[in-house]
Parts: sequence; structure tokens; C-alpha cells
Amino acid sequence: MYEFQISIHSPPQDIEFGAPIELRGRTLQPLTISHDTTSTRLTVTFEQAEQSLSALSRLFFEPDGSFVWVGATNGERWQVDGELYDGGVTLAYAELRGDCSAEAFDQLLTAFGWPDRKLMFQLVREAVFLNETAFRQYAESGGRGEGESGKVEE
Repeated sequence: MYEFQISIHSPPQDIEFGAPIELRGRTLQPLTISHDTTSTRLTVTFEQAEQSLSALSRLFFEPDGSFVWVGATNGERWQVDGELYDGGVTLAYAELRGDCSAEAFDQLLTAFGWPDRKLMFQLVREAVFLNETAFRQYAESGGRGEGESGKVEE
């Protein structure tokens, strides 16, 4: 199960890896970005993301862009709460918090252009940006401090 509180962004062109850090018992390489990275928009519109998310079973979507999705994997219940932030032509970013299986998380990501487009994940509490590989390592440890260390590779 993944556990997370994140915002999802489109990565800028000039992104670089920073010095390794320790999070949830894993050594990860954060992304170093310039201050104006938050202006990088996702490639899907609010309406496209809404349509994709609304197609998921047991997902309730509000017109303001907030949603909740509940499910179970191998008898273990999970819930993801989210919010879409419209950036005009396309989404500015999305916020997600909760827990779910890796498979369910993949379904969520398709609403934001994945796997055709790379995504960047900001850990809200830690104020750290990660690429997908590092984020998945972080999320699967679920705050339990388990797992091996490893350098993130793109």
C-alpha cells in the first residue's frame, strides 16, 4: 500500500537531482528546481481529469474539483482524497492524500496524463520534490521506516 500527502506537477525542462536525503528509512534523491517551477502546468484540462476520475468505480467527484475514492485491495480498505486546481487552459496541479494500492494509484495518475507524460511529486509535509521512481519508493514505505536504501535512477 502507498501512503502519501502530495501535490502532482508537470516537471520543468531544467530539473536536476539534489543531494541524497533520508525519508521513511530510505535514501532518496530529491529534485532541485527553480522558484518558477510551480508555473509549469499539467497537460490535461480540468474537464479531461474530471471525466477520467469520474469513470473510476467508487469515486465521488464534486464540481469544485474535490473528490474522494474508496476501495479495498486484498481485504485492506483504502481511501484517497483529492483536489484539482485549474490553471486556466490546463490543470495547474492536483493534491492527493491518503493511501491505496500501487495499482489504484496508477489508475489515478492516468487522469493527469501518465504514463504518456512524466509527473513530479511534491511531498507536502517534507517540502521535497521527487520524480516518480523516488516517490514510489517513499510511498510504499508508508511511514513505517522499512525498506532498503537506494539511489533513484531516472
